[in-house]
Amino acid sequence: MKYLITESQLDRMINKYLDNQDFIQIERNDAIYFLNSELDGFAEIKYDMEDGRCFIHYKLIYEISSFFSIDEFDSKEVISRWVKNTLQMKVTDTSGAILPLP
Repeated sequence: MKYLITESQLDRMINKYLDNQDFIQIERNDAIYFLNSELDGFAEIKYDMEDGRCFIHYKLIYEISSFFSIDEFDSKEVISRWVKNTLQMKVTDTSGAILPLP
């Protein structure tokens, strides 16, 4: 059986998925890091407050794209919109990366 959903419905599902991750936000060196726990050495997401760039751990991009059957570019875009809405700040650019804490 196939279901058709709109882009906005998919965005809402991914937003709920990300909300349920219960990320911890840590602010350091003009950046906000989203971590799974305080003991993590790597962030899932880093938002640079100086220039609005959003860096997303490649595993999170893959997790979202495979779970929701979307390509990795769309996955990055949806995650960056979630960051924008969560922080109420502008996201100027998005890229995938491995994100060690400073």
